[in-house]
Amino acid sequence: MATLISDQTFTEKPEGSETPIQVVGGCGTHSYFKNSFYQRLATNVTKDHIHDAIIRKLDVKSLADSSSNTIRLADCGCAVGPNTFNAMQDLIEIVKHKYKSQCPNSQNPEFHVSFNDQSSNDFNTLFTSLPQEIHFFVAGVPGSFHKRLFPEKFLHLVHVSYALHWLSKVPEGLLDKNSPAWNKGRIHYAFAPEVVVKAYANQFAKDLERFLNNRAKEIVPGGMIIITNPSIPDGMPFSEIANGLMYNCMGTILYDMVKVGLLSEAQVDSFNLPIYACPPGEFGAVVERNGNFRIEVMGLTNPSPWLKGRINMPEYIKHVRAATESMFNKHFSYEVTEEMFRQLLERLEEINDKMVSCYRDGVQLFAVLQRL
Repeated sequence: MATLISDQTFTEKPEGSETPIQVVGGCGTHSYFKNSFYQRLATNVTKDHIHDAIIRKLDVKSLADSSSNTIRLADCGCAVGPNTFNAMQDLIEIVKHKYKSQCPNSQNPEFHVSFNDQSSNDFNTLFTSLPQEIHFFVAGVPGSFHKRLFPEKFLHLVHVSYALHWLSKVPEGLLDKNSPAWNKGRIHYAFAPEVVVKAYANQFAKDLERFLNNRAKEIVPGGMIIITNPSIPDGMPFSEIANGLMYNCMGTILYDMVKVGLLSEAQVDSFNLPIYACPPGEFGAVVERNGNFRIEVMGLTNPSPWLKGRINMPEYIKHVRAATESMFNKHFSYEVTEEMFRQLLERLEEINDKMVSCYRDGVQLFAVLQRL
């Protein structure tokens, strides 16, 4: 006989409330620290584009002269490492190269790096895992990057990788039974009606506008934002890419648990993944409307050109779990989350070939924005 798991602990969040996102902390089996290598491989694809934009457009000499020979960087949505350390070191090396070309007879500037994430982020793991040999000063800055984080005209370079797709809250209407956007029967906009997709797009646009407005106050004129984010070609349904199939499977598994009495329907109906892969057309429109930044480079890439055969599904699920488990655990019991990921491995293995054949040439956006 199936029994209801932890239904007593379920409390529905009021629609519109903030949704802090955090990866799995620590250095355990399911931690983001041990399961974020795929994200690192994906961002490596964009390194040449970012390098070229900085070399062409960033006036390092002017920035260093105006800030007592110190270049200040921030990684927004840094998580717990090690990717953030690699990304910051890569950026510093590019800036050093540009500075040497501009000032061949001068000493390199000093570098100050601020690591930012939600207050609930595991900063202990982040800082205890810092490489022993680092050549920059370090600070931790807790708080949502949708809000102000730094003094005015303080930063020169801002890096944000695989973070902007996390929405600040569940889009309006998804939990309202009287709304056309009520997302009953799904936990994401994959395979959803257009009105649901539009609700997600509107929330992303609001979040990106807030992000840009706050960074505009904090970044000096001529400074840059480097962005890497999940995306999709303009006009393509999210159901045509691998992540769309995965999110749909997650929802199907949870609703199957309802059918056998392991969950209440209300629990699942009130859960939506706050994740949106913005297409470049929408992204560019928000940046242009904002007016504080100029797009120096923007494009789509394949985040996994190394993937030639079937997906190593156990490894893939570990990476997905490291990024999303905390969100499921906040809404469902630990037992439900465990069972969902167990079944997810089985079901995705069954459609492994279909996921490999999905479109992926343009599902990662890279952009370099320069402060006007």
